[in-house]
Amino acid sequence: MKLYDLKELEERVILVGVQENDGMDAEHSLDELSELARTAKASVVGRLIQTREAIHPGTYIGKGKTEELKILVRASDATGIICDDELSAIQIRNLEEALECKVMDRTLLILDIFAARAVSSEGKIQVELAQLRYRASRLSGIGNSLSRLGGGIGTRGPGEKKLESDRRLIRARITQLKKELEDVRQHRELIRDGRKKSHIPTAALVGYTSAGKSSLLNVLTGSEILADDMLFSTLDTTTRSMKLPDGQEILLIDTVGFIHKLPHHLIDAFRSTLEEARYADLILHVVDTSNPQMELQMQVVYDTLRQLQVEEKKIITLFNKQDKLPQRTVIRDFHADYSLSVSAKTGEGLEKLGDLLAEQLREGKIYIERCYSYDRAGIVSVIRNHGILLEEEYLPEGISIKAYVPKEIYARV
Repeated sequence: MKLYDLKELEERVILVGVQENDGMDAEHSLDELSELARTAKASVVGRLIQTREAIHPGTYIGKGKTEELKILVRASDATGIICDDELSAIQIRNLEEALECKVMDRTLLILDIFAARAVSSEGKIQVELAQLRYRASRLSGIGNSLSRLGGGIGTRGPGEKKLESDRRLIRARITQLKKELEDVRQHRELIRDGRKKSHIPTAALVGYTSAGKSSLLNVLTGSEILADDMLFSTLDTTTRSMKLPDGQEILLIDTVGFIHKLPHHLIDAFRSTLEEARYADLILHVVDTSNPQMELQMQVVYDTLRQLQVEEKKIITLFNKQDKLPQRTVIRDFHADYSLSVSAKTGEGLEKLGDLLAEQLREGKIYIERCYSYDRAGIVSVIRNHGILLEEEYLPEGISIKAYVPKEIYARV
């Protein structure tokens, strides 16, 4: 199983967007697309936006703008363009013929970044599956060669392998990858079952890419997970244990970041990873408070959670990067059960977060006061391992304890 990482070529690209009447602001969307291009190590040499009622079905932008774009490509010595929406096979073909340069779209760019960032075998399976599904859906109208699609930035990805360009080979590879992904899914279910049996609660960190999830996980758990300012700096799900102020333990699960127009191919391929949020006891929604598009990013996160059917979970929104704000303001998330202002860099608000998590976990436990005879000392060990032992006193008649215990083990103690 390969991702066919070939030698990177320096790309000079022009960003192209369409401002629809009821769509989001195209300028802001191209700003994000520019960040994606930078993450993929491409150089942005220009941008073009057309205001239209709807995207042109044949060429994405209109005929006049296409001519204008062709002049811009030649004047800036660009090697290709990146469109801010997912293109059809017909649109790619028509634009390539008109512009005589490489044509990419937002989906292909994101897939390309994922291909470069995938480290684990699971991540590589998920990325390759998403890449092949993307390309398979564009075979019609392009002919029997995928070389037209040109891979992505640096020509990474299966698109450059001509031997794999026919439909039969792609379908066979997709079938194989789906089987491998099913094995991964079953393995994840076994891990989740193990967590349930251990009665250790879990909290899933979700949020827009670059919101600071990995940085928070590092600070809260003393880990050293890669955390930088690049989009999608980490792809693989990471689980770390956090000790709360009252001695309770909780598992924090870092998930892949969300983004505006996240390709549905990726949502499908990464479903087993993203679904960690479905099975968590709590959702920690991390928000980059310093980003001017904060509210839009929050909406994208909630829309994606709905796609994953993550509903009726208790949500704690963490307004991160408070250290970057020129002045503090009170911010609320009316979708969340609780909101906290925090900073992974300075540690602001993290003590309050620990107390809040401890309080939430106690809500699912039952308070008990018991005195166990010494021949039943094993029960105290069960309480210590799975509950919150508040007091423990050794008396002549036995061991006196005050504790909170999970409902699941209450009958045993």
